[in-house]
Amino acid sequence: MAKINFQDKFAKFSEHWTPKVIAEMNDYQFKLAKVKGEFVWHNHRDTDEVFIVIEGCLKIEFADKTIELNAGEMYVVPKGLQHKPYSDEECKILLVEPKGVVNTGEAEGELTASNDVWI
Repeated sequence: MAKINFQDKFAKFSEHWTPKVIAEMNDYQFKLAKVKGEFVWHNHRDTDEVFIVIEGCLKIEFADKTIELNAGEMYVVPKGLQHKPYSDEECKILLVEPKGVVNTGEAEGELTASNDVWI
């Protein structure tokens, strides 16, 4: 296993809302994504979702509040909780989730990304 440089990995893709796997630990994957604009309302029925902001600002909207995450901050969305991430400017994030998790949960649509794409 070689060390992983986030900036080198981010330089390998430009599309938004398409998580790329950079490592695995047990049954979990570490995924980098670039996000900009609005995502879809969704939830993950069987797992929590971890958002770690590497660069920029990410907002996550919930039914009763909106949280703002800046570089160096993280948030764990509990399983089953409906949420909608968005970012006014491009934001670079790290996601940690079990293998096989679909980025849009059960709300599949045009922003549903291919799963298990490594860079």
